[in-house]
Amino acid sequence: MPTPASVPFPFGQFIVKVHGRCNLACRYCYLYEGPDRTWRERPAAAAPAVLDRAASRIAEHAATHALRDLSLVLHGGEPLLAGAGRLAAFAGLVRERVPRGCTVHAIVQTNATLLTEDRIATLARHGIRVGISLDGGLAAHNTLRVDHAGRPSWPAASRGARLLAEHHPEAYAGILTVVDPRTDPAEVYASLLALRPPALDLLLPHGNWSAPPPGLAGTAEASDRPTPYGDWLSTVFDRWWSAGRRETRIRLFEECLALLLGLPGATESLGLDPVNAIVIETDGAIEQVDSLKSAYDTAAATGLDIFRHTLDDATRHPAVAARQSGAASLAAGCRACPLLTVCGGGHYAHRYRAGHGFTNPSVYCADLQRLIRHVAARLTEATTPRAASQGGGG
Repeated sequence: MPTPASVPFPFGQFIVKVHGRCNLACRYCYLYEGPDRTWRERPAAAAPAVLDRAASRIAEHAATHALRDLSLVLHGGEPLLAGAGRLAAFAGLVRERVPRGCTVHAIVQTNATLLTEDRIATLARHGIRVGISLDGGLAAHNTLRVDHAGRPSWPAASRGARLLAEHHPEAYAGILTVVDPRTDPAEVYASLLALRPPALDLLLPHGNWSAPPPGLAGTAEASDRPTPYGDWLSTVFDRWWSAGRRETRIRLFEECLALLLGLPGATESLGLDPVNAIVIETDGAIEQVDSLKSAYDTAAATGLDIFRHTLDDATRHPAVAARQSGAASLAAGCRACPLLTVCGGGHYAHRYRAGHGFTNPSVYCADLQRLIRHVAARLTEATTPRAASQGGGG
């Protein structure tokens, strides 16, 4: 067995595809509508043998590296298609097998349409928190989130979110929302707050230089591009900041502030910390994170699987190693940028350009600069002696 010293950056987040299909057919989905087609060849649900082996591999990795805690993400597709009981059983299996003293933080990421009182109670009883994916807190924000018959998902999703907030708030992990600059940022933010999330994740759509995100197609290179996403996020930041950050946690903003203050970050979207997440697919394949599938077919593949390989083998895979090399893997312009330690080159998947790989600035370079400089300005205002004496900055 490899020693901890031989693997400098062990994984701490294990994303397990318990079910690989979805009950929705969101029209913008990068996973099922994007260039990657590997999901078509995999079983819809992970077999018991796959889940059993996955639990053992995660426990093995935790023991090898003396992990004190780890994150277990039950994912899909829509993981609740596997049943809440099966999710609970798998989380229990991982907890049984990790070394004593290692805490397993389990979360299921769901579109909320299958949440019921009984399912929520089962998840909560087994210590599984629930993260919800929505495009906003109103029906009008979710028109692209439809089922396979084209019917809107909002009635079921909003009902599920409210059941979670009302009956088991302790199990409510938060809401994940992909930014759409065509929407009113203040309206979207206020509507999400109405669902009482303890935290929000505001994510940029998975686009790149060869498949630009909405609003950036055909525009200038890198820092000369317009900043519709940076403008949207800055508007929400001002509302959140002015409210004293008390309304909810917003991970992107908290990470940006931490990095500006010289503290460590913990998000793929910002900073230079090495990637610590790995995916186990429904057939047992070990893959990189799903976001890479927005670049090209098989972009997340490693050729490894949990039956023949350890998770330490994955840390040595060249593609994984490249994502753990910090600034050395970035474009020259990024390495010379004064915002390097905060931006970190942006999300890895957003740097891709066909024929040039991932050694490019983020397609959101200008947007990230816009947001980071805006946050830095607000932070400076709040920490100057005059602002401090007058209680400024929220």
